[in-house]
Amino acid sequence: MNCENCGQPTTTEGRARPGRPAKFCSNACRQRAFRRRTTSQGVAAGAQPVDARTAEPVPMDLGGNGDVHEDELRTPSSAGPLHGWLQPSLDVFIGRRRELASLSRLLRSVRLLTLVGPGGVGKTRLALEFMRGWTTRQDAVVRLVELEALRDRDHLVPHTAAALGVRERPGLPALDALARALSGPRTVLVLDNCEHIIDACAELIAALLRRCPRLRILATSREALRVPGESVLRLGELTLPHYGAQATYASVLRSEAVQLFAERARSRAPEFRLTPDMAGAVAEICRRLDGLPLAIELAARRVGSLPVSQILAGLGDRLTLLTDGSRTGPRRHRELGAAVEWSYALLDPAEQTIFRHLSVLAGGFGTEGSQAVCAAADVPAHEVLRLLCALETKSLVVSAHGPHDAARFRQLGPIRSYGLELLHSTGELPVAREGALAWLTGLARPLSSMTPGDEMALRQLEREQENLAAAVEWTVHEGSDRHLLLATGLARLRHHQEQVTGSRRVLDTALRAVPESEVRRGALALAARLACSQADDAEGLRLAKESVARARGQAHTSQPWELADALDALAVAHLTRRDFPAAVRVYRECLEVVIGGNQSLTTAIYRHRLAWALLHTGDLKEALGLMEDCLPVIRAEAPRRHECAALHTSGALHLALGDIDAAEATFADSLHGAPADSLHALYPVEGLAIVAAERGEVQRAARLASSAELLRARASVPAEPEWNRWVQEALARTGARHGKMARVSGATAEHRLDGDRLVAYALRLADGGTSQRGREGMAPELTAREQQIALLVAEGMSNREIAERLERSTATVASHLSSIRDKLALRSRTQIALWAVAQLRDAGHPPTDQGQRGVS
Repeated sequence: MNCENCGQPTTTEGRARPGRPAKFCSNACRQRAFRRRTTSQGVAAGAQPVDARTAEPVPMDLGGNGDVHEDELRTPSSAGPLHGWLQPSLDVFIGRRRELASLSRLLRSVRLLTLVGPGGVGKTRLALEFMRGWTTRQDAVVRLVELEALRDRDHLVPHTAAALGVRERPGLPALDALARALSGPRTVLVLDNCEHIIDACAELIAALLRRCPRLRILATSREALRVPGESVLRLGELTLPHYGAQATYASVLRSEAVQLFAERARSRAPEFRLTPDMAGAVAEICRRLDGLPLAIELAARRVGSLPVSQILAGLGDRLTLLTDGSRTGPRRHRELGAAVEWSYALLDPAEQTIFRHLSVLAGGFGTEGSQAVCAAADVPAHEVLRLLCALETKSLVVSAHGPHDAARFRQLGPIRSYGLELLHSTGELPVAREGALAWLTGLARPLSSMTPGDEMALRQLEREQENLAAAVEWTVHEGSDRHLLLATGLARLRHHQEQVTGSRRVLDTALRAVPESEVRRGALALAARLACSQADDAEGLRLAKESVARARGQAHTSQPWELADALDALAVAHLTRRDFPAAVRVYRECLEVVIGGNQSLTTAIYRHRLAWALLHTGDLKEALGLMEDCLPVIRAEAPRRHECAALHTSGALHLALGDIDAAEATFADSLHGAPADSLHALYPVEGLAIVAAERGEVQRAARLASSAELLRARASVPAEPEWNRWVQEALARTGARHGKMARVSGATAEHRLDGDRLVAYALRLADGGTSQRGREGMAPELTAREQQIALLVAEGMSNREIAERLERSTATVASHLSSIRDKLALRSRTQIALWAVAQLRDAGHPPTDQGQRGVS
């Protein structure tokens, strides 16, 4: 029998009890499995039993439900946007054992399962908790797409693609790109909150299920999707205490609703104990709230401020008032509204004001955004953070980590809807929106004419993408400079995420709505690049020429980099049309504009782009000189994608000059810093294939080229024609010298080279398999990314520094370090650093000074 954790043969050491078969090969594997279960499940997978004497939670067997498994879900090491992956829950999940079992049974036999229920019943939490514990095959991936903030059905496909990290490609519709990305490994897609765009969701789901035979979808909605093959599981309230003589203290404690109230009350007031004296009042609170989890949590948060009896009295009065005032809505909806209304009534005036105004920010908010929307309500800026924390304590906002680990908050959907209703009734909605618009316009203004090396504003605005999209909709009928500024910022952000069609749609609409504007020049330059990226070279050239004409006409009022931005767009249009001499002329003028402007990084990036154009015209000597000047600046100051592009150009120049050793070193350098699953990795892999071909390493060249070709086909990203010609001609020369059998042999192995394994093989860290130690001496059980992180730890870098170097989140780096510790049986960063230094020394590479400092 093999170990359930590592797959090795089991021993008697791994037996849980004498006489029972061993599930694990050692106690260490048992502990690792336990840590994974507790990490992925939180504290419990279902209802948490409570001791009837003390009302304290008691330990439970996580494996007690035969239909629910707690195996760890596999997720790639290079996760995309944070909201695309299931994140660990921050509190205990209570109840729903029967529903968890039903979900497990249904999702094994159907491909579309919809969780249906009213707002606040816990559909989202149940779906996420189930997916964390559901047993999937080893090659399965679970992905989450949140739809709550989406309002326009036309944006559903781009929004889903962005959430899943699917990049749009020239000539490939967004739906086709999405379907292709989901048709590979077995995937479970969770679509959360479909009700407000239910027709669009139904169409998308039907299309994906037709095209992706291995895909399963779990959706949450307030009504069924009515898609063929759909199974519906209706979610009701938590189990409630009995009435009358059956309502004993023990039966009250068995109620899921009471358990939830007690658990959330303890999180608010750790000294809280559910005694027999208060059990009746708590049971009545849960009954009045119909067992709705959100309403119960809101009421439980008042524990510590009010006695349970007062909570019941206040809740009863509010519910009676609301029920009498509206007889048409479902009862549970009226009561949820009453719970929110009552919680709002208990706030002080300042808390009520900020609660109302925050509801205009559908995409969440940090301190800066909160201050902006509350400024018009005369809330002092220094008071905003305190008030936010007060609202979080009362569960009227929840905390969430945004991109780059920024502290953020958000309002849950029903609570935000109530806040918007209050803004309407008080007449404050225009004022609150105006505050948000002024703030978002200020964030978007630097993006109206962005220099190549200035991406700080882009990263800052990325946190506010959903709020920015809402602001564009608010101002669409203004026809103002503000609308064009906001639309340009949103389009530039989506272009950065490679969502080209959505970016073009937003920008084209804004350009038609605002025919004359001071910021039109920058919008035209961006529109030209977008058109060129979709091979619409005629339109790209027209837009670029108009942008340049406007920049020249405004030379007396504009900054030099605004003309440079327009010229750069024109050069891109010429490159797309393969008019390389024209591109060289435009880039030379572009450099004349920016040189001397105290923009060293911008100048360096334009020098690199000129060198790329000169490479295509055959002016190799000048191109090499430009790269020698600009590469040190780009490596020191530019974002990683600019560095990868510059290293690729430098490697291609070395190839053209016949310096094979320098070309290999440069391509390897580029590949070292590129994420294994990104397109930045494909060009250096192909460059190393050319190097192998020139050296007569026939099978290696064929394997690298065919693997890169396979990845390009999956992503629908063809190589640039000239570069592809280089690769094919190198392989053809090799085939002519050594025969065609080697290429066939390499092609048959291409399916074994993907992701980290392809990178490891290209860098000669391994031979394409996983059983042998790579040439560099690193442990084969580590992936290429884990080896890279271990080396960076040896250089003395912190998690944040490593994350910035690799353009990943600190959470991803921490996850890799945890995996390294488990695989190598190490306990600390110091041990990892010492191990990495020893590996380098054994491989004949002396440690650097940084590495020595990292382990001192």
